[in-house]
Amino acid sequence: MKSKQLVIFVLLSALVATWLLLPPETKSLLSLRGLQAQLGALQEGISRHPLMYASLFVAAYAVASALSLPIASLLTLLGGALFGVAQGTFLVLIGATTGSTVAMLASRTLLRDWVKSRMGSRLQVFEKGVAREGAFYLFALRVVPVFPFFAVNLLSGMVPLRTWTYVWVSFVGMAPGTLAYVVAGRQFGQLTSLSGLVSPGLLAAFAALGLLPLVSRWILARFKAGFVYRRFRRPKAFEYDLIAIGAGAGGLVTSYIGAAVGAKVALVERHRMGGDCLNTGCVPSKALIHAGRVVHEARRLERFSMTFSDTQVDTPKVLAHVGKAIEAISVHDSVERYEGLGVHVVRGDAQVVDPWTVVVDGHRMTARSIVLATGGEPNVPAIPGIESVRTLTSDTFWDLAALPSKLVVLGGGPIGCELAQACARLGVQVVQIERGPRLLSREDPDVGDLLRKRFESEGVVVRTGRAVDRFEVDAEGRQWIVHRPAEGPGPQERDSFDAVLLALGRKARRAPWMDALGLRFREDGTIETDQQLRTNFPNILAVGDATGPFQFTHVASHQAWYAALNGLLAPFWSFAADYRVIPRCTYTDPQVARVGLSESDAKSQAIAYETSTFPLADLDRAIADDETSGFVKVLTVPGKDTLLGVVVVGAHAGELLAEWTLAMKHGLGLKKIMATIHAYPTYAESAKYAAGVWARAHQPKRALRWARRFFAWRRG
Repeated sequence: MKSKQLVIFVLLSALVATWLLLPPETKSLLSLRGLQAQLGALQEGISRHPLMYASLFVAAYAVASALSLPIASLLTLLGGALFGVAQGTFLVLIGATTGSTVAMLASRTLLRDWVKSRMGSRLQVFEKGVAREGAFYLFALRVVPVFPFFAVNLLSGMVPLRTWTYVWVSFVGMAPGTLAYVVAGRQFGQLTSLSGLVSPGLLAAFAALGLLPLVSRWILARFKAGFVYRRFRRPKAFEYDLIAIGAGAGGLVTSYIGAAVGAKVALVERHRMGGDCLNTGCVPSKALIHAGRVVHEARRLERFSMTFSDTQVDTPKVLAHVGKAIEAISVHDSVERYEGLGVHVVRGDAQVVDPWTVVVDGHRMTARSIVLATGGEPNVPAIPGIESVRTLTSDTFWDLAALPSKLVVLGGGPIGCELAQACARLGVQVVQIERGPRLLSREDPDVGDLLRKRFESEGVVVRTGRAVDRFEVDAEGRQWIVHRPAEGPGPQERDSFDAVLLALGRKARRAPWMDALGLRFREDGTIETDQQLRTNFPNILAVGDATGPFQFTHVASHQAWYAALNGLLAPFWSFAADYRVIPRCTYTDPQVARVGLSESDAKSQAIAYETSTFPLADLDRAIADDETSGFVKVLTVPGKDTLLGVVVVGAHAGELLAEWTLAMKHGLGLKKIMATIHAYPTYAESAKYAAGVWARAHQPKRALRWARRFFAWRRG
């Protein structure tokens, strides 16, 4: 405990102890009867020394409020009896606000770190909500006396609410209830009990007041909407209920849901149906990875006393295989399928010219709501000499007729790692350069280290901690990349290549009409949206890479469900997008899959955790398949089986993650996973065995000692 925390703790403990140790006769003076007996003397003292008595009253009230002593209501009544309605209300509010603020700050100093370490990401969600609308929520709690004020004080210390905001909102929020009690205090001398003061009617009135901030927020939202729409004229009627722009995962799911519930929906796509995932992302990369794995396995046939003639791979045929995979899956995302579902598919370049109107190659369409699923594009850095060399991105890579002989992969994230390994297995000489200290920098160090060893064993030259200086082309036409240590001094190095793949992440697409319309953007270039995925124009929503925060196809589909319903049902109902449990997978070999926190995340967020790790080298099915590289690592709340995160590294990790995602989504702990029957021999058993690692570390030692004694007694 820090020195400041220790001082506050000792001080509060001393004050509470002082109250508890007061003799009964002293406490009786602070009861209703005791104060009534002293009322005349107190009034006489106030007439002589009004400032002193007012100061003492405020100080006493502040102490009672800070310590949540059960005399605060009585002091409120006394304030009305001693000082009158106006002055009494003011003094009580000053004392109550001071005491509540002290309690809140003490809670923040003493308890916040402890609570944060226990609640972790769940508290972060609450913190963001309070940071955005904290004044509204606090006012609602203050104005309704059915919520214990001591609980409001303690909880307010857990969240990043500005102290001044807390002070003035508390002062204003407690005013209605304080006024009612102070007015009642004018009859202080005739009261026989406090129970009659709080009638159901009075509580109902306070509850109605508590709705005021919520109503005010709704009115404010309508005012903001009116302000943002002021430049535009709303159509009297609409051609569509919903228009989705972009036929990637976000737009496809949005339009599918809209049509499924009977709405009239249009879907606009300027290029290819299926978006990046089908044409330049998930599908082609997985087809290439599969081809690379087949070749890799063929080279390992010597395990079974078979030989493989290591001839050069026909990469044009490999890329043709990739094209066939795209063609086969494209049927699911085709114009014909979606027209059959009732969606009007429009081909062309869309522009939103006002909040309800979309123009596609001169044709105007109107809709009550519009969903922007405009996707993302690769980051292309401004490196000296880049214009003079052959560059590829995750978009243009698939235009190749054959793979290059020598490839530099710039970037150690998921895209760079997947394509680097796949190309190396298909006979390409690959050099992978990453500025950070390891591959997959968003994962734990043990994951990056394991992946690097596998890559290097397969011929990939991995260079981490390197920053690119420039590209060069020599007199003979050879292309070179020049790089140096990212941190500290060190020599420059050069690698030659036939092509360089820029795998440095993706950014949201930003069209000129977005700025002309007046959409707001975040610092990272994504479209700014609220929890309901609404932009600053409430009827325009955004999903997928256009808004983030996750660049995953499954997240875009997940967001599309919320966007479709929010767009169709506004202003009657709305739903906040839920990002609490998001699975992710990198399809290298071994695969790297995760849901929830990694160890690095937990450490950076100061969240206490325990780890339970099960190596796949101990799994029977992995041994039989010779797929023993990897592990299952589970993060749990200390002393409990509650899941904080799971990392699976190994064969079929993406499929294995589904059980863990389900468990986290529905609050299932390790005990229930361990009690579930898993078929033998399967990779899925790794979940049960990882739970078993946790169980062995948390054995009830005392119970086991008694059990051993019991069995020894039975044996005689």
